[in-house]
Amino acid sequence: MSRVVLVTGGNRGIGLSIARKFESLGDVVVVTSRSGEPIAGLNVVQCDVTSTESVDAAFSTIEEKFGPVEVAIANAGITKDKLLVRMADEDIDDVLNTNLIGAIRVARRATRSMTQARSGRIIFVSSVVALMGSAGQVNYAASKAGLVGAARSLAREIGSRGVTINVIAPGFIDTDMTAELSEERKNQIVGNIPLARYGSASEVADAVAFLASPEAAYITGSVIPVDGGLGMGH
Repeated sequence: MSRVVLVTGGNRGIGLSIARKFESLGDVVVVTSRSGEPIAGLNVVQCDVTSTESVDAAFSTIEEKFGPVEVAIANAGITKDKLLVRMADEDIDDVLNTNLIGAIRVARRATRSMTQARSGRIIFVSSVVALMGSAGQVNYAASKAGLVGAARSLAREIGSRGVTINVIAPGFIDTDMTAELSEERKNQIVGNIPLARYGSASEVADAVAFLASPEAAYITGSVIPVDGGLGMGH
């Protein structure tokens, strides 16, 4: 049976690949973006995850058009990389408010219908740097690490209602963002990855789809790395 699947930040990169994966499985997929610009073959709703009112409005629109959200993937995120000594308050606040607090807003709104239905899947998209750390990304790493604590706490709150919540932690994935890196930097990164290559967005999407599947019904509060082994031991 098709489900109503929400992917925040699903207009590009990993988010778009996740949306396309669920579309291929026959689900009703809705992606959100700040612009709300149309995407071929997908339902799009404008949403700014830094605003509770915007998140509520997006969910209400989805519920009216398609029904309650049954799978919610909190993927929307930004980076504002700098060494901490040079990082402005705005750089810290914007990244935490989007990546961490935004995901919590989405999960809070999604749990309304999921707990009533006693069924649902919530998946946070974190990062390998959440537990490894990364110089110049104190704000980003903190936001992505916070998702782990938030997910595990929520898993304890709503597990008895049949709702699972898990975290995907991608490593270096071949996207437009990584394409901008110099060849020297790319070679340095690949040299630290046991599988000696970048991952693909579709490989992340496959892991997300598994966590949303019936086969993953007994998995909750987990962090699933998709990083080629980069984060082993962290």
